Amino acid sequence: MNEPAAAMALPSPTATRCRRRRARGFTLIEVMVALFVLALMAGMAWQGVDMVLRSREISQARLERLLRLQSVLAQWEADLRQLVDTQVVPPLSFDGAHLRLTRLQADGVQLVTWTLRGQTLERWAAPATRQSEPLQEAYMRSHQLLGSESGTLAALDGIASLQVYFFDQSSNAWRNAQSSGDQEQSEPAPPPEPPATGGAATPPPGKGGAREALPDGVRLVLGLAEAEGRAESGQITRDLRLIHP
Repeated sequence: MNEPAAAMALPSPTATRCRRRRARGFTLIEVMVALFVLALMAGMAWQGVDMVLRSREISQARLERLLRLQSVLAQWEADLRQLVDTQVVPPLSFDGAHLRLTRLQADGVQLVTWTLRGQTLERWAAPATRQSEPLQEAYMRSHQLLGSESGTLAALDGIASLQVYFFDQSSNAWRNAQSSGDQEQSEPAPPPEPPATGGAATPPPGKGGAREALPDGVRLVLGLAEAEGRAESGQITRDLRLIHP
């Protein structure tokens, strides 16, 4: 009776082999498959994180460019709202490449020039003055700008074209700023005497010949250059009504 009981207590060959497999652990192929799956999951997770970071950078760049554009347009409007006719130099002119204007400041009159150099919109502002001669010198200098002068600001890049139009209330129509507009006729006057030191840049006693009248409105049209990652495309148009004193 004891011998059969002892025989029944011995483990079977199948159970012995199973215990040996469990003790042996994973095979090399199983480990390699597990590592491949982990590497694949890590790669997919990194692509997702990289996509999120890239989207964030693009959104941030678009926001910064939009804020920059709004600042430039605000400065453009501020220049035109402070427009003043000194009758010493043309108060507002556009030759196809440069927009020149004279604006009234607390310390005198300032000549401002907007120009497109390459694909960068630049703004040059001369020092404010109360004398006629420095204002005339600044106007002549604005025809020879190189972009490295003091007072030059690279306002906005990615601009393909710059165009300006003037609105005349008399004709109730927009016209190219390079075309001839309404003319103001006046009696000839002798040339003004040189201003005294510290004198203001005031107009001479009279206006001679025909001079173009200030328009009643100004339209700015900026053509945007195509570039990857930019939300804007086409062109931007901004109209501003001028109020004459």
